[in-house]
Amino acid sequence: MCPFCYIGKRRLEMALEQFSTKEEITITWKSFLLNPELKTDLSKSTLDYLAENKGMPVDQVKQMFVQVTNMAKEVGLDYELEKTRVASSFNAHRFLHFALKEGKQLAAKELVFKAHFLEHKNIDDNATLMEIAQAVGLDLARTEEVITSNEFQEAVKYDIYDAQQLGVKGVPFFVFNNKYGISGAQPIEVFLETLEKASEEVNS
Repeated sequence: MCPFCYIGKRRLEMALEQFSTKEEITITWKSFLLNPELKTDLSKSTLDYLAENKGMPVDQVKQMFVQVTNMAKEVGLDYELEKTRVASSFNAHRFLHFALKEGKQLAAKELVFKAHFLEHKNIDDNATLMEIAQAVGLDLARTEEVITSNEFQEAVKYDIYDAQQLGVKGVPFFVFNNKYGISGAQPIEVFLETLEKASEEVNS
């Protein structure tokens, strides 16, 4: 749900394109909820929600949207943040844990981001998650079982607990080899330097 997470994902990917042994890298996406109390509310715009939730004037939120949109353009993402939906991401997180188990998490993660930020879909909607499941080749009957139940909710909660133990308080947050952390959508060079440092230690 955080627009900086998609930007951070792109910057990590761009760093990996410059990393000589990128095929040795394994990426796992973890769950984190910035606002665990958020309820899906399609009657409210993201602009109004943030203004109310953060106690900020609407004009200030609009200016923030402009700044983030410009940042997103630098990595090839065309944001229209005022069109995004106010939706709980908890079920999407459960779905991504299922996708991880099935070896499809990276592709599913990209499409969840795309659905929310670029297609302005409700990612708390089962139909949206089923579309993504079909696109990445997940078994649809099994996917429906997962998203209409409470499966993988403990996995989501454990990820959040684990992040708290690491001192994570915001996203995006990237951890390399359980040792080096990058907080925020840092420049590509920062990702590349950290990849190289972590790789040197593993291979030394």
